[in-house]
Amino acid sequence: MAIARALYEVRAYDLADECVRFGLEPQQDGEDPGESKIRYAESKLKNRTLHELIVLGHRVQAEYPTAELEHVLKLAGAGGVSGELKNLIFAENGPKPKIVLRDAVNNDVEIIENAQYCLVYERALPPEGPTWRASVAWWAKTDTVPPHSERAIAAVLYNRLFASLAGNGAEEFLFKHYCALYGTHGYELPALIPQVYLHYDPYTTRTGATLPRQRMDFLLLLPNRRRIVLELDGVTHYAANGKPRPDLYAAMVSEDRKLRLAGYEVYRFGGHEFVDRPAAAKMLSDFFRELLQRQS
Repeated sequence: MAIARALYEVRAYDLADECVRFGLEPQQDGEDPGESKIRYAESKLKNRTLHELIVLGHRVQAEYPTAELEHVLKLAGAGGVSGELKNLIFAENGPKPKIVLRDAVNNDVEIIENAQYCLVYERALPPEGPTWRASVAWWAKTDTVPPHSERAIAAVLYNRLFASLAGNGAEEFLFKHYCALYGTHGYELPALIPQVYLHYDPYTTRTGATLPRQRMDFLLLLPNRRRIVLELDGVTHYAANGKPRPDLYAAMVSEDRKLRLAGYEVYRFGGHEFVDRPAAAKMLSDFFRELLQRQS
């Protein structure tokens, strides 16, 4: 097993404690990691479910990386997006921010203009991303939020995020529908993050050109490094002035391919799906239920 072979790097007299640190069963009488480190680790893994092994595999890979374990996780559909989560800039509700790379060594960015119109989640982000409860706790620490109950703070944050949708009826409908799950399923659900900056290139925009995927409509950060991109497509995604634009569609699907190759999961909704609101509500309920079940 790839996890056991990755743990082979641990010294034999430390292996039992290291397994316990990763949440595995403690050493029993008669068990000796010194006889075979791989067999010892495999004995602690044999009764784990696939989901438990995937979660554990990511933790082990982060500390004892091997090409074999990385390959196995990808084959299991659990590769996700590599790298640490940083620079989560989202929910712009005014002029676009101007961003500079302040420290290239640490990949630190700074918003030098229009910072007041967007949100920046500056806390360290775990691989699974922020839950709605963690997002509310972060919002409660901002200077502009007076002390209130968690529910009251959540309502203020919700309204601020909702404002970034700028009156887009379909996006507002999707956002409301997902956020209603916080009330029925609890605040430990992953936070749905609107208008997330993905690609910022001042040199491109300075020439008057547009970036195919500067922002994502919505981002969900799930366990096992899964990053879910939700895009709502209106007529401007495939037509202009009432005429079909194959070049617009081609640019869109080209960017989708790049995101998927990077490990993102991209789900698109057509604007026409939201014309019939009751049908749209059922469609979204079915979609979110299946999507969130896949993380458990």
